[in-house]
Amino acid sequence: MTSETPAIRLTGLTKTFGAVNAVDNLDLDIAEGEFFSMLGPSGSGKTTVLRLIAGFEMPTSGTVELLGQDVTSRAPFDRDVNTVFQDYALFPHMTVLENVAYGLRVRGIAKNERLERATAALEAVALGTFGPRKPSQLSGGQRQRVALARATVVEPKVLLLDEPLGALDLKLREQMQVELKELQRSLGITFIFVTHDQEEALTLSDRIAVFNNGRIEQLGTPAEIYEAPMSPFVASFVGTSNIFDADEAKGMLGRDGVCSIRPEKITLHAPGGKVVTDTVALAGRVTEVIYLGTSMRILVDVDGGKRLTVLEQNAGTASPLDRRGEVVSVRFSPSDLVDLEPAMA
Repeated sequence: MTSETPAIRLTGLTKTFGAVNAVDNLDLDIAEGEFFSMLGPSGSGKTTVLRLIAGFEMPTSGTVELLGQDVTSRAPFDRDVNTVFQDYALFPHMTVLENVAYGLRVRGIAKNERLERATAALEAVALGTFGPRKPSQLSGGQRQRVALARATVVEPKVLLLDEPLGALDLKLREQMQVELKELQRSLGITFIFVTHDQEEALTLSDRIAVFNNGRIEQLGTPAEIYEAPMSPFVASFVGTSNIFDADEAKGMLGRDGVCSIRPEKITLHAPGGKVVTDTVALAGRVTEVIYLGTSMRILVDVDGGKRLTVLEQNAGTASPLDRRGEVVSVRFSPSDLVDLEPAMA
């Protein structure tokens, strides 16, 4: 992050479609050189915000600033931003090199310079030898890299990415996540990334805005969002949480208000064993074990009627099905409980 002036500043940004507030009076600063993710379910407003920044939509009210300049009324081509879409939008009749160089050609860059810059952009995404090929001759991951090279070759101040990895299979998506973060660091360009995948947001981001009903429900670093969710929505949407409502917290934990605990913070023990001081212990029975390879997700019904999810590393060799019906003591430290604010109105 290289400047006190934010790369993007949104002030009072509102977008309505009929009676629906897709974006509701949003204020947000995104720092220069930041990898910023907008995370949320479908219909939460994150993609609409991206389109407002790009200029594909005009706000109902509010302003969009790019490096201190008001660009609210400017057309998309008159904003120093570029967008990478999920479908890549490559020209099938052009070669890979021609696709990457297209934006430079539109800007009137001389042929020798644009070919030189396009070649360098392909090398930056490890496709330096793929210039003569057509998009149809590339894999999904390679087409994604071409789209990134085409978007970055024009050196935008901000790169907008609209769920660009959504069409890739799991292994390729994980590989591209690493490559995308490395590319952003090497270029130093502000990346604004839209996703509904919480693991993807945690992996890539410097900061995350969690969207819900057209508003930002929580803004923070990946660790802040995961370790200290502020609301039941964030606790349940980002990862898995066991949420105790006010009655459950009072009756089971002797605690006021709504709170949550992550599954990996809970341990299971044989009943009747010694309980360490300042540890919550709840009697329960294992109802289901879900085998995840490196770990197991264990569902436990505790006394009082609540079902808790526990995550254990897979360190044993016994069949996980053997644990169904097992009577256990569920234990965790009260310090691992996180107080939650009421849901936003």
